[in-house]
Amino acid sequence: MRKIIVSEFVSLDGVMEEPSWTMPYWNDEIAGFKRDELFAVDALLLGRVTYQGFAAAWPGRKDEEGYADRINGLPKYVVSTTLEEAEWRPSTIIREHVAEEVSRLKAQPGQDILIFGSGQLVGSLIEQDLIDQYNLLVYPVVLGKGKRLFRDGIATTVRLVDAKALGSGVVALTYERAEGGR
Repeated sequence: MRKIIVSEFVSLDGVMEEPSWTMPYWNDEIAGFKRDELFAVDALLLGRVTYQGFAAAWPGRKDEEGYADRINGLPKYVVSTTLEEAEWRPSTIIREHVAEEVSRLKAQPGQDILIFGSGQLVGSLIEQDLIDQYNLLVYPVVLGKGKRLFRDGIATTVRLVDAKALGSGVVALTYERAEGGR
């Protein structure tokens, strides 16, 4: 069965909103982490806001490593009740029965499915116990306000499977859902 993997840029106080604050820390290590993450999956699952931001940014890009070609070519599933059309191809809109549709995607053969950003979607999937792994890049900043990855009322139990301090002060943490935990 495929895993649903959440990938987030997170401040020390848990904020994951509008990650422009991450740019001063960007380096080759972080780029490599993001590249490896993207090339290890064969589909993206995105909320509407993240999807629209990516759809505006990625289609015209090119790079030597093939990241742009990869992200543009992957199947994208966007969860939205308001998006009329998904123009960034190949894309499919999931309008209802999100938990059932995500469970169906997980049951299909293939590599894992990656979620970038998409805070509201991630929160609802945590509540449905559908997130299998969290790839977190934790930045050495405290923002003091903003949307948090784990909002009030969300509970889950995870176990650390990897931790690596990166040269810029960012820490890459990988957590998996703990068996029997919530």
